[in-house]
Amino acid sequence: MLRAIVLGAGAGGGFPQWNSAGPGCQRARTGDPRAKPRSQASLAVSADGERWLLVNASPDLRAQIAATPALHPRPEPLRNSPIAAVALTGAEVDTIAGLLNLRERQAFRLYGAAPSLALLDENPIFRALNPDFVTREAMPLGTPFAPCDGHGAPLGLTIEAYPVPGKVPLFAEGAGDPGLCEDGEALGLAISAGGAVLHYIPGCAMMTDALRQRLMGAACVMFDGTLFTDDEMILAGAGPKTGRRMGHMSMVDTVQEFAALGVARRIFIHINNTNPALLDDSPERAQLAAAGWEVAEDRMEISL
Repeated sequence: MLRAIVLGAGAGGGFPQWNSAGPGCQRARTGDPRAKPRSQASLAVSADGERWLLVNASPDLRAQIAATPALHPRPEPLRNSPIAAVALTGAEVDTIAGLLNLRERQAFRLYGAAPSLALLDENPIFRALNPDFVTREAMPLGTPFAPCDGHGAPLGLTIEAYPVPGKVPLFAEGAGDPGLCEDGEALGLAISAGGAVLHYIPGCAMMTDALRQRLMGAACVMFDGTLFTDDEMILAGAGPKTGRRMGHMSMVDTVQEFAALGVARRIFIHINNTNPALLDDSPERAQLAAAGWEVAEDRMEISL
């Protein structure tokens, strides 16, 4: 069985975002049960329920571990963790900042595409992850591999990482629009165990023929749900960029693109605080439900 736990379902900044007075954020701060808070996107996956692979390490990782009993240390020895490996889908702050929470001389294996590992190598703060305990390993693209723990033991999972349209991390952009690329800056992961396959794609700027073919008939896809419409940030007065400029498809476009793919279970992940679909009682949420889509919540569990 493949078991997955959503550690965080929100986009960068989470929900409510610390500096946002938007209507959704204000409802979340009051404890409105129809505006559930979300921490920043990350996933935990396991084949045996004992050893876990994290997909991305969000800035909220410490609190996410505390809220997830499956990731708590076992009674013995004094220092231990069921977190055996981390796989990165990119190198945005949202996906790598939480690695610094894992610096306590705990053995695990860190997987990423070559561009992501290169950015970690260039930033001296990530030397806090002692290489005597944390092995960095480049993921092959388009070729399945078996991830291992920090001691080299297989986790019983298979991962196939594949590039999706995206862009370089925001902090690595130069002047102007960096444009979209499909060279490993943004990845989708097909994670499988016992014949079950989960696709995790938290950032994707557009659908391609190759991606359509890959997802056709999939059992479960967790897909980029950052914005409901491409111009959402602009209309809300929250920023000057479209979703596509930030490397994200809109939910509206995604629903249309997936309509003919025959995906059994479709779940939006990485949802921005401006997105009205975060609200259980919004017309946008009802629209998604009618189209057969779920909106991820923190601590949501999936078994395949």
